[in-house]
This record gives sequence, C-alpha cells and structure tokens, in this order.
Amino acid sequence: MTLDWLLVLAGGLVGAPLRYLTGAAVTSRVHTAIPWGTFAANAAAALILGFVAEGASEGDLGSRVHLLLATGFCGALSTWSTLSYELLALASARRVAAAGAYLCVSVGAGVGLSFAGAALAGAVR
Repeated sequence: MTLDWLLVLAGGLVGAPLRYLTGAAVTSRVHTAIPWGTFAANAAAALILGFVAEGASEGDLGSRVHLLLATGFCGALSTWSTLSYELLALASARRVAAAGAYLCVSVGAGVGLSFAGAALAGAVR
C-alpha cells in the first residue's frame, strides 16, 4: 500500500509541473480566446492514458506502472477543473460560441486521442 501511493505521488510530481509548463509554453505562443494550453495538456494526457489503459487491460503493464503513469502522471497532467473554469470564464465573458467550440473540441479530441493511444498500444504489442 505504501509503495502504491508513492508511485502515484512520483507520477504526480512529474505530471503537475509538466502540465504547468505545457500550458505556459502554448499560451505564450498562441493568443486566442480559446485556452489552448489546457487543451494541449489534456490532449497529451488522453493519448498517454489510452496507451497505458490498453496495456494494462491486456496485462502488458503491471498495476504499479498503471498507478505511476495513469493515476499519478496523467491525473496531474490533465485537468478537468481548469477546463471547467475556463468554460465558465468564456461564457461569463459572453463568448458562448468560443466556449461551445472549446468544449466540443476538448471532449472530442480527448475521446479520440484515448482511442488512438489504445490503438497505438495494440499496434506495438
């Protein structure tokens, strides 16, 4: 049990700063109403999580690797709360079309990239 939470902690220690750095790097280069920094971090996490989940479901990855990468790393890299806040901010600023587009693109890309990650895991097996 102790090792399990240490693996989650270790993954989070890498994922959280990477989420911040990804957001900052994208935001410094792309200046639009859509918060593409959060989108990029969430998209990367969805792809990696799809890959890890497929590997775990087929028994190729152990439960400890799943805790490290899926729960710790991807859990810290992705951020539903920031996505929700940014949607609220866009809607409050009366940028309803931008909020709707951001929501659709985020959810669609997240699901699509999860499937792509799983397919990639299947292909490299």
